[in-house]
Parts: sequence; C-alpha cells; structure tokens
Amino acid sequence: MSELALTLARIQFGFTISFHIVFPAITIGLASYLAVLEASWLKTRQTVYLDLYHFWVKLFSLCFGMGVVSGLVMAYQFGTNWSGFSNIAGSVTGPLLAYEVLTAFFLEAGFLGVMLFGWNKVGPGLHFTATVMVAVGTLVSATWILASNSWMQTPQGFELVNGKVIPVDWLKIIFNPSFPYRLVHMVIAAYLATALFVSAAAAWQLLRGKDNAAVRKMMSMGLWLILLIAPLQVVIGDMHGLNTLQHQPAKIAAIEGHWENRANEPTPLILMAWPDMAQEKNHFALEIPVLGSLILRHSLTEQIPALKEFPANERPNATIVFWTFRIMVGLGLLMILLAVTSLWLRYKKQLYQHKAFLRFAVAMGPAGVIAILAGWLTTEIGRQPWVVYGVLRTADAVTPHTTSEVALTLTLFVLIYLAVFGMGTMYVLRLINTGPKTGEALQGDAISINPSDVDEFALAPEFHPDAKTPSAGKDQ
Repeated sequence: MSELALTLARIQFGFTISFHIVFPAITIGLASYLAVLEASWLKTRQTVYLDLYHFWVKLFSLCFGMGVVSGLVMAYQFGTNWSGFSNIAGSVTGPLLAYEVLTAFFLEAGFLGVMLFGWNKVGPGLHFTATVMVAVGTLVSATWILASNSWMQTPQGFELVNGKVIPVDWLKIIFNPSFPYRLVHMVIAAYLATALFVSAAAAWQLLRGKDNAAVRKMMSMGLWLILLIAPLQVVIGDMHGLNTLQHQPAKIAAIEGHWENRANEPTPLILMAWPDMAQEKNHFALEIPVLGSLILRHSLTEQIPALKEFPANERPNATIVFWTFRIMVGLGLLMILLAVTSLWLRYKKQLYQHKAFLRFAVAMGPAGVIAILAGWLTTEIGRQPWVVYGVLRTADAVTPHTTSEVALTLTLFVLIYLAVFGMGTMYVLRLINTGPKTGEALQGDAISINPSDVDEFALAPEFHPDAKTPSAGKDQ
C-alpha cells in the first residue's frame, strides 16, 4: 500500500471519528444534566427545572441520534479500511465493543423511550429512574470505549500467538495503566463541553433580550459546573501526563517539542515553537527554563526523554501534536477564566447584564468540543506509528486499498457528512436560538406533558396545570 493511500485512510478515520466524538460527548453531559434537572424539579417543584428539562431533552435526542448513526460508520471501517487491525487485535477490541453494546447501548435504548415519551404514561418516580438509567448508560458506554482505546495506548493482559493478539487476562486488558486517567479526563471533558454549550445558549438568549427564570437558571448551573470541574481537569490532566510519560515517553517528547537534552540541565517548557521533523529542531522557540522538568517530573533537576533518543521511524509528528496540545490547554485556561469571571460578576450582581461577559460566554460555547477534538488528535497522532502501542504498526493494520479507492470513499464521506450532520447541527442551533419556553412542560408534544392527560398522574398532583409551585425567581 502506498504511503499516500495510508495517509488518506488515516485521514478518513480521523474525519469520521471527529464527527462521531462530538455527539457522544454532548450526550454524556446532557444526560447527566437532564437527570439533575429532573431531580431538582422533584425536590423543589419549581417549574423552571421542568421547562429546562423539556427544552434540553430535544437537543439530547438529536445528538443521541446523530451519535448512533456516526458510530455505525466507525464500526464498519474496522473491517473495510483496517482489516489488519481487526485480524490481529480484534480478539481484544471486538469483545470490548460488544460489551458496550450489550450493556450501555441496551440500557440506553431500553429506557430512552420512557424518558422521551413517558411523561403522560408513567409516574414521576419511574420517569426519573429512566432518565438516570440513560445517564448511567452514557457513562457505561464511555467506560467500554475508553477501555478499548486505552488498551491500544497501553496494552497488557495478552500474548502474541502466530502474530495475533490472544487475551489472557481481561481484568488487565480493561484496567490497563492509562485507562483510569483517560476515562476521568474524557468524562470531565464531556461535562465541560456541555456546560459551555448550555452557558453559551443562555448568554445568547440574554444578549437577545430574552431574560427569564429558565435562561438565568441554565446559565447559572452551567457556570457553576465549569467553576467546579475546570480546575479539577487541570489536576487530572497532570496525572494523565505523568502516566503518559511513563508509558509513552515519545509522545510526551513530541508534545513538548523537546529534541535533545543538554548535560545536567533541567528540561525547559517550550511555550511557542515550530517543530521541524525533517531538520530535527524547533524554529522560533520561546522557552521557560526548568519549568518542563517541574511540570513533568515534579523536580528541578530531572530531565524528560527527548525525541532524538528514539529512532526516527518511531517518532510521532511533533509539528502537529505540539500545537493540538496547546490548543487544548489554551482553551482550558480560557474556561477557568470564564468561570472565575462569572464568580466575580455574581458577587457584583451583574452576571446576567454584563454584555462583554455574555459575548465571551457565547464565544466559548464551542470551546469544549474543540478542546476534545484537539486532545483526541494529540492522543491518537502522538501514538503513531503504532495502532497498538509497541505491538502493531499502523502500516500493518491498514487494508491494502489503492490510493484512488481511499480517495473516493474519503470524498464521499466528506460530502455526505457535511450534508447530513450539517443539517442536524443547523437544526440544533435553531432550537438553541429559540430557547426554552415558559410552561413548555404543559404543551402537548411527544416529550412534554399533555394537559388533557394530566389526571393520569394520580400519584403526582404537582403535574396538574393548576397546581401551585414555588416561584422560580431570578436567582443569582
């Protein structure tokens, strides 16, 4: 297979997974958010939570559907474009993906219908249980997917027999060295992406003059979550980085753009540079002495491995991962800035009126998704030239198609994805532009309470349109 055909096959997989990862990330966050909203409504009976639930469940269902469709394409590519990988390592990744379907997907599918259409069919307790089960299902799904991908990063629990991977210890396969850090890092990233999405939607409504309890509530909740977990993500990211240094030192060297160590000198932190793979050096490097050793070794003297310590054919593309990592980190710092600023504005009682801050919140809406994509590119490109690190090279995993065949399918994927998921995304943005409606929970649509059926809720008189509920207020 030609080098160009291999590159196009990698681009095709990267393109399809980039589309796919966005939707599960949002559904992971939205599913938990919906569970919190319904729990808050059950506890307080404030209709503002119910209005928000019925608004965001529509966006959840759209993202869930697009995630399922894009995920099916991903699975087929293992057989069509990466048959070498399936043939050699499928005995590990195949069962892990099957477990995801048998547990998480069946759990989600089993309760999703009740969650979406069961408001006027079941009692509030059962409906809340369905919402929680869907949220749990999204987290279980992430667990199996991250177990599979983490095994590819830090493989263990197997033997090579006649060139094929044979599982010998499933606990070691699932709980491989990088799995806990990558799972927590990804779940927090999904929550951050959702919180930024929710906050941006609220800020957009406030900028348009739509100021009500529901808009204020969802903005407040989103910003509180960012404030709580954005700093936590920094800590988890540091732990993940130390784990990567231990098991994939070449990836860290590429991320840092670190070519060689100087005798007895601690490693500097390179803020900005242009790593040149051909010339094996950086252009225009801006460095902070010692800080690289302090961050990655927690030491003022210890060095980190350098790229020149690895064979040229085993080095990741430092030009790409150097910048994708910095995009992720830079956006993370902006998230913390957004959260800290919101805390100050709460204190000044200007959170919902400060135009510059609201514009900042809107601009940060896609930041979580972009950070996830940048982090994913860093992880996957940084693993190269391996598909299963140290076991199976990417060049040996690909199906030997011709360049024209891969170019044709890549072109078709780009056109179809932009059309299908472009329309889906536009519809999501239209719903965001409309915003939550007061009393939407009492309107007769498929996922809302129909007033004519309210009497069915004999165990929950609070559902009745005439029931008195505490005032939602315009909280800070």
